[in-house]
Amino acid sequence: MRPSRPVLLLLAATLVAASPATAAAPERAAGTARPCVASPPPRGGEGREALNIAQRVKTEQHLNSVLVRVTRDGEEILTAGLGESMTGVPARPGMHFRAGSVAIVHMGIVLLQLVDEKKAGLDDPLSRWLPDAPHADEITLRMLGSSTSGLHDYVTDPKFLAELEAAPFRHWTPEQLVAYPAAHPLWYEPGTDWNYSHANFVLLGAALEKISGTPLDELLRQRVMNPLGLADTRNESTPEIQPPVLHAFTKERGPYEESTFWNPSWTTAPGAVLTTHVCDLARSAEAVGTGELLSPAAFRTQLDPGTVGLGGGTKTCPATVCLRNTAAEHFGLGVLVMNGWILTNPSFSGYAAVQAYLPAERLAIAVATTKGKDTPEGNTAQTIANGIAEALAPGHPAPGGR
Repeated sequence: MRPSRPVLLLLAATLVAASPATAAAPERAAGTARPCVASPPPRGGEGREALNIAQRVKTEQHLNSVLVRVTRDGEEILTAGLGESMTGVPARPGMHFRAGSVAIVHMGIVLLQLVDEKKAGLDDPLSRWLPDAPHADEITLRMLGSSTSGLHDYVTDPKFLAELEAAPFRHWTPEQLVAYPAAHPLWYEPGTDWNYSHANFVLLGAALEKISGTPLDELLRQRVMNPLGLADTRNESTPEIQPPVLHAFTKERGPYEESTFWNPSWTTAPGAVLTTHVCDLARSAEAVGTGELLSPAAFRTQLDPGTVGLGGGTKTCPATVCLRNTAAEHFGLGVLVMNGWILTNPSFSGYAAVQAYLPAERLAIAVATTKGKDTPEGNTAQTIANGIAEALAPGHPAPGGR
């Protein structure tokens, strides 16, 4: 399984070559307001540059598929699908895939909205909402959203990983997930350092339900998906993915095998286990990167909730766990801020994706990839996004750095 966590040191861009698959007719999934289809093959300009990069990376990284959408000022530069979802089935932009950590960005937005509405305070102790949670009197809502609680990350726990890899179709409850970090002492006094932990967002999802009195899937739909028109981004409470499906494959358990329908219940809070397509991913990138759903003050907090300057190894937390947060590269409230880009980059169970926005250029990049048998480790969608960023915003460092 080996999910990759959003860390502050991301993959350097490598440039990469294939041909875009175009749907024979506009493809409309159930509930989609607008079809997500390939743009006409670009003959030149930024669209051609972006497509060339995606094609080269697909070839060099031996990817099964690449879905990509690039916009500037909300206007389409490129939408394309390369390769195959399954043997003989072309990959199309309207295919749905698991969105992973995009959900934590959306949960962070909802938290800040509720704080603006005086329904909660960022520095409320978790015990106000979840009195039985581990360290509930010490950990605040801000610490959950900014991942400064000190809780261990269950996805790096060897016992959890062994159980996950032995039974990829198993359904996990929040209580089972949080039990792993609860069995360890905190890495540090809450709020004084930084380490990524999926447990923070499992607990945050439960707290949001308590604060709002609304199930998390409905809360996200009301406050994020509906306002942004993300008709094809939804919670999947089972391993099902709405059709049409981008299929995933991986060697994480040894043999190269299909992983599309492995149970994703371990990835985050119930109600926020999202699937999406690349057009919704690009729209999400634009909205997150402009603070569209937040007040100006809340948007500033999202970009720096107090994490800048935190991190770094200590006697109790190794530097490989407690990562340094700088002004240039840090974790905000559910988002990564990297070289002026605002992004997230999920990667797990054969899927990889990136949604990234550069306010200085009003440029949004959304990429999703699936692995071939010989694909190297790492987030290959980040590699493509970095290459496109370097080509289309040459005066700015790529979101993943070098």
